[in-house]
Amino acid sequence: MQDYNDNKQNGRRQGTRRPASGQASGGQKRRPANGQASGGQKRRPANGQASGGQRRRPANAQAPKGGQARPRPNAAPKTGRRKNPKKKKWKIALFVFEIFVICTLVGACWIMSKANKITHVQISDAEKKEELAIDENIADSEVLKGYRNIALFGVDSRDQKLDKNTLSDTIMIASINLDTKEVKLVSVYRDTWLNLSTDSYNKANAAYARGGYKQAMAMLNMNLDLDVEDFVTIGFDGLIDVIEAVGGIEVDVKQAEIDHINNYQISMCGKQDPDNPTNAKGEPNFIPDPQHRLYKYYKPVGHAGVQTLNGLQATAYARVRYVGNDMERASRQRTVLTKVAKKAMTLNPATLNKIADAVFPKIMTSLDLSEILELLKDIASYDIGETTGFPFEEYMVPNGHVGKASVVVPVDLEKNVTLLHGFLFDDDDYVPSDTVKKCSQKIASDTGISYKGE
Repeated sequence: MQDYNDNKQNGRRQGTRRPASGQASGGQKRRPANGQASGGQKRRPANGQASGGQRRRPANAQAPKGGQARPRPNAAPKTGRRKNPKKKKWKIALFVFEIFVICTLVGACWIMSKANKITHVQISDAEKKEELAIDENIADSEVLKGYRNIALFGVDSRDQKLDKNTLSDTIMIASINLDTKEVKLVSVYRDTWLNLSTDSYNKANAAYARGGYKQAMAMLNMNLDLDVEDFVTIGFDGLIDVIEAVGGIEVDVKQAEIDHINNYQISMCGKQDPDNPTNAKGEPNFIPDPQHRLYKYYKPVGHAGVQTLNGLQATAYARVRYVGNDMERASRQRTVLTKVAKKAMTLNPATLNKIADAVFPKIMTSLDLSEILELLKDIASYDIGETTGFPFEEYMVPNGHVGKASVVVPVDLEKNVTLLHGFLFDDDDYVPSDTVKKCSQKIASDTGISYKGE
């Protein structure tokens, strides 16, 4: 058969022309334009799909061997071809995976950029063994292996010196249940009479001032039979910035706390009064300083009741020590920390970014980047559980004395340590170590207060 293009002249084919009515010469009907052939048979549509589900060769395809390609003058575009669904799904999966990898890398870079602002100190295995006073039997305890215990120190530092020579106004233990992700907080009252890990006894907060974080951690391990190997220290101005970044916290302020909150605000954003440098108690007397970095947050609290406190106000609230006793102040500190943590867990990434920028440069910690990433990975699943103070109220005297010093006395340190392990680790039958028993005897001797039994 001769190709119809061979005899084309002036754009028309020679030979018998099919009439416009669709009637072919010789009485045969031409196939109408809608693709329906005579006799009810469907013509192959212009998109190249043959009847019976077979696909026709496109107009530009090569003809089989021994034949010549037959182009179609008005071939339809190749749109509408059926895609391979398996191939499409594979491409979608690959795209999703690539997006996931990109997001992971961006998140890791973000955390690294923030974490690099933290002052990181490394505690070697040798230092942990020699300087942190961890009893080997405690370290190998099957019960404590299910928990991670981290010391939290809040220090009164206005110049970002977070190591030694500063008193730790806040001493806490954050115990994380590695299975349930429950976090329990214990405040160790700063005036508690304890062994400073050097067989010298004093108020608990003196350990940080004398030997920094290592001695403070050793003090906790020796007196409480713990395995604390890591710590986080923050200055109070860092806490102010954190609370500001979360938008403040809601606190029920008592009438008796208002004057003290306002005085502590001035002490943190002011300067010593040159005309009247000390008050009646011989303590520094401060006046507001408009040039101080924190002065912009200064706003006196004017009334009692539930209200939102800004960073400076809430930090001042946590430092109040003249309403109630050391127990009530520690309770206020746990209230502030818990409210900040719970609010931070609900915030968007932009706000969390502000928090990181505000607090990370004002933190010193033994946690390295991988450990920070591990903790942050499950932050949404953490649950802030119960909080308490140490010593326990029923086995403690808040106003004991050693010489002229007013101290908190753990009445029978052994009993308090047993209660602590029951609270943190559900180990109600815990038997304290010989070290705790010796410390307990010395505390009773120094304070003149001993345990009389049940």
